[in-house]
Amino acid sequence: MAGGSTRILIYSHDSFGLGHLRRCRAIASSLVRGRTDLSVLIVSGSPLIGSFEFPERVDFVRVPGVTKLANGEYSSLTLHLAFDEVLALRESIIRHTAEAFRPDLLIVDKEPLGLRGEMAATLDLLKERGSYLVLGLRDVLDEPARLADEWARKNAVPALRDYYDRIWVYGLGAVCSPLAGIPLPPGVPERMVYTGYLRREAPVPRLSETAADAATSSREPYVLVTSGGGGDGEALFDQVLSAYEHDPDLPLSAVLLLGPFMPGAVRDALRTRAAAVERVSGVLTFDPRVETLMAGAAGIVAMGGYNTFCEILSFDKPAVLVPRLEPRMEQFIRASRAQELGLVRMFNPGLPDPARRMAEALRDLPTQSRPSDAYIPGLLDGLEVIDSLVDDGLAHRPLRNPEIRAVRAV
Repeated sequence: MAGGSTRILIYSHDSFGLGHLRRCRAIASSLVRGRTDLSVLIVSGSPLIGSFEFPERVDFVRVPGVTKLANGEYSSLTLHLAFDEVLALRESIIRHTAEAFRPDLLIVDKEPLGLRGEMAATLDLLKERGSYLVLGLRDVLDEPARLADEWARKNAVPALRDYYDRIWVYGLGAVCSPLAGIPLPPGVPERMVYTGYLRREAPVPRLSETAADAATSSREPYVLVTSGGGGDGEALFDQVLSAYEHDPDLPLSAVLLLGPFMPGAVRDALRTRAAAVERVSGVLTFDPRVETLMAGAAGIVAMGGYNTFCEILSFDKPAVLVPRLEPRMEQFIRASRAQELGLVRMFNPGLPDPARRMAEALRDLPTQSRPSDAYIPGLLDGLEVIDSLVDDGLAHRPLRNPEIRAVRAV
């Protein structure tokens, strides 16, 4: 590589929500921290990628965003183009970025062929060039039967066999196995490596005050309520506000982090309702330094997405998870298994009298067990393991031929 530098390209298809982007950012930031010769480029469809801070030698390319409709189809997020046109544009940008950047190693997040197959041409190109190809999976994808149907429809399983040198699972097999129930071709299971969860750290404080600083400046112990991106978080905040309305004397005040993708009308209604609840000390829409809020909280109430779960473990916070059941069972599977292991408490809003039961859970939160009380070896070793896996991948990478140009398979 020119200048003796190593290059890693990370692909994150996400356009709605923050989960994939934040996971990729954590991995990229960790890798460059321990390597002076490494540059990492993230390709993402997230409209919020520019809101996050990235360390030196990590940069990003944003492809046009898409959004998923209620019927499961996709459409352009902002451009007045047909979805097929947007997809072709994204595919071209990704492929030309990979061709110019010439990565030694590629990490594809979650989708083996990318959104609607948009990574196929790039995978062909980089495989021909001798790049080391890695698929990164979170600990849980979905209920096995649903995942089997989805991956059959996307033709994802052959991609595991034909493209990827390794499959990194960002979790522990003792907790969850993301491909359980998927018939895998010979040789593919041997390529899977469980890394452990990805440890998070609170960023260095800034001199200027943020919205989060203002919301927590009273120094009063608070419970942080967060739904991640917030697109489907209305029910969670309704349940928590109902608990405070049911029991105004709860010991912890609440800071609500609604999420940047929450619909405006829902956000406004929740703000109005929260203003009448004395124990709600702050209502925020978005803060890219959410780790600071996590680190300062006395406890967490959340839906149970992957990144929030990693933060709960990292900051060792007692937590109540209220998982969603649609469109995937991912959060429910993670939360129920984590409760079995003593890491968190799971709340089922479908049982009778949810306001009273949530108030009880909030009252018990300060004395609830912390994740570290359930000792699980290697639980948060993910970033360290990934660092060693990168070393191994680069050492076993086939010899590069920069003149090869791949032709996309028909």
